[in-house]
Amino acid sequence: MTTDLLALSLAAFSGGVVALLLTLFGGGGSVLAVPLLLYLVGVKDPHVAIGVSAAGVALNALTALAGQAKAGRVRWPCAILFAVTGAAGAWVGSSLAKMIDGHQLLLIFAVAMAAVGLSMLRPKPVVVRAEPRLNWAMSPRIGLAGAGVGSAAGFFGIGGGFLIVPGLMASTGMSLATAQATSLLSVAAFGATTAGNYALSGWIDPGLVAAMTVGGVAGTAAGLPLARRLGANVALGRALFAGLILVVAVYVAVRAILAL
Repeated sequence: MTTDLLALSLAAFSGGVVALLLTLFGGGGSVLAVPLLLYLVGVKDPHVAIGVSAAGVALNALTALAGQAKAGRVRWPCAILFAVTGAAGAWVGSSLAKMIDGHQLLLIFAVAMAAVGLSMLRPKPVVVRAEPRLNWAMSPRIGLAGAGVGSAAGFFGIGGGFLIVPGLMASTGMSLATAQATSLLSVAAFGATTAGNYALSGWIDPGLVAAMTVGGVAGTAAGLPLARRLGANVALGRALFAGLILVVAVYVAVRAILAL
């Protein structure tokens, strides 16, 4: 377990940055956790960075989920089915990732980062529709979507919100706002499953996880008032954030190629 004060401080800063960006712009911010751990904190093993990132994402998602649940925005039956089937997929995906060389995995991770950045650039129109209730007809669709998205989230060690939200919308018909709130249970479940799998191989550093969590709380608190002030500039900020993710994806890819 890391006890170096500088490393823990940088991990807390990284957790704060990720949480701040997530609070301001929604899904996508968690993909920056792995590059920050590798290139700022100084984690040497890519697998450890992915395991720590997954644990931090899960804890931060639980905090956000509590707020959404209190506001009554979470559709629990759909959320639970998607999360349970997805957690099984996340275990399979993370097991496959553990068998791949760390630098090769980072190269694949860079591709996933680019996909996240590009998805953030797509416009997301707000559609008003009746919110769904879980029924037998939609259950197989939710289960299959959850398993598929969970496998990808577990393989890449990310929360997967950018996949979970459209997966929920497609399989249940719920609105974007409801899907964003409901997705947090799956983000937490997928992150916890992935982190647990990595922990079995000794690829979790509890000190770094704790530091990122503390930083995440501070980042969320700082982001809430800023989010209210952004107003009409949210779209521009989101586009700039997506551009940052794409730039970091290229950097991660180059570093991974050079290390192979």
